[in-house]
Amino acid sequence: MNAFDYFFEHTSGLDKSFLVGREEITYKDLYKSCISLSGWIKEIAGTDQHIFLLSANNVFFLKAYLAIIKSGNICIPLDPSIEKENFRYIHELTLPKLIFLTPDVERRLELDSSSINVLPDAEAFMEKQMSGAESEKEFDMEQCAEIIFTSGSTGKPKGVMISHKNLIANTSSIVEYLQLTSDDRMLVVLPFYYCYGLSLLHTHLRVGGSIVFNNSFIFLGGVLKSLIDYKCTGFAGVPSHFQILLRKSDSFKQTKFPDLKYVTQAGGKLAPIFIDEFREAHPDVRFVVMYGQTEATARLSWLPPEVYDRRKGSMGKGIPGVELRVVNENGELIKPGETGEVIARGDNIMMGYFADEEGTKNAIRNGWLYTGDLGTIDEDGYIYLTARSKEIIKVRGKRISPKEIEAVILALPEVIDCTIEGVEDEIEGEMLKAIVTVRKDSISSVTKDRLIQHCSQQLALFKVPQLYEFRDDLTISATGKKIKKI
Repeated sequence: MNAFDYFFEHTSGLDKSFLVGREEITYKDLYKSCISLSGWIKEIAGTDQHIFLLSANNVFFLKAYLAIIKSGNICIPLDPSIEKENFRYIHELTLPKLIFLTPDVERRLELDSSSINVLPDAEAFMEKQMSGAESEKEFDMEQCAEIIFTSGSTGKPKGVMISHKNLIANTSSIVEYLQLTSDDRMLVVLPFYYCYGLSLLHTHLRVGGSIVFNNSFIFLGGVLKSLIDYKCTGFAGVPSHFQILLRKSDSFKQTKFPDLKYVTQAGGKLAPIFIDEFREAHPDVRFVVMYGQTEATARLSWLPPEVYDRRKGSMGKGIPGVELRVVNENGELIKPGETGEVIARGDNIMMGYFADEEGTKNAIRNGWLYTGDLGTIDEDGYIYLTARSKEIIKVRGKRISPKEIEAVILALPEVIDCTIEGVEDEIEGEMLKAIVTVRKDSISSVTKDRLIQHCSQQLALFKVPQLYEFRDDLTISATGKKIKKI
């Protein structure tokens, strides 16, 4: 089955609005537009071709993304603010047949439409009447549906190949454990070129729910207003979103959201102190901790809110259809309490990395995805992440996880965020540096001496940072990742 057909299996004829807010579109109109556009794409590009899509979250993105998947081609969604160098690299690597983008993005990237087959003024183009027909019912689910490129923070961006089977498996699992229904309405602040954001699109399409776009998370007042005005039942964010909501001002804690039923958190480990603060402020809202990777289509594990108090700090167990293990360097199961690498198996695991055979072999071994995340497992099978294997810092020959130190500093209520880095030192090898973001009204009270004293009370001496940098603002990307200031 084509993933598009799966998403719309029960919803293609609904008059209900799928997108609510400043832009609106019904299921029926979205489906018809996608069918028409997919027919045109097949005529122009054929099938099994790479097609770029660069756009913010809007109706244009919805139509283009879903139509590309329906047409049997491979969608490559990219950040519309992508650097020119990264765009050129990905373009040369994948050689797209078509590029869907808005005029402002075309101008910024200085693209030559004559040489790379750009669709000029794509938004206007999609308003025209297009003829199209539904594709064949016989479809290879193993076919690649999309390639999601990683951020490239540790090197060149890697293209994660996701099949229709992967999309269907992950969507089905998320719908099941979150118990999503047609009554759900999700406030979307995550971009759709990011796998977490795409999972919100897929799951709500599948169940007949609705989504609301908010592309300006930095304006907290607008986020809170959208949650209330559009009667949102769900909100999804990464750690920085919750850190900002809870610590940047008191508005979020003091505001009531009568329709909000649950929030989900993924995209990295959120310190338990923030989850505790959220649950105290909004005790009737279910806080769902999740863990995943792009290589897993989006999701690998979840922690039911009902067990949070007994499993604080855990990423939970595998989602339906996913098996998780923690193994040593030899691939052998470790004992509870020992540290090893988290590996995963299921129908949601990627096909591999595009044009990277060696990288694929390192990541997928004997059908298991080696995540690169270190963790422990308890007697009942709950997993606790300790660090990324590449994040470990060595001080005086001792291995240190930055997350442990960050959690201690984040316990201070004046602190919004903390990042621990290793700085080269001729004697120590590496010294620990703490980059601390503090509320503007508390910047004078959080000093180096206070942090050293606070850390010394809870950490071994070699884990106490020697260097400190203080900031009064947390700058994040569209995906919620912290942007380092140079």
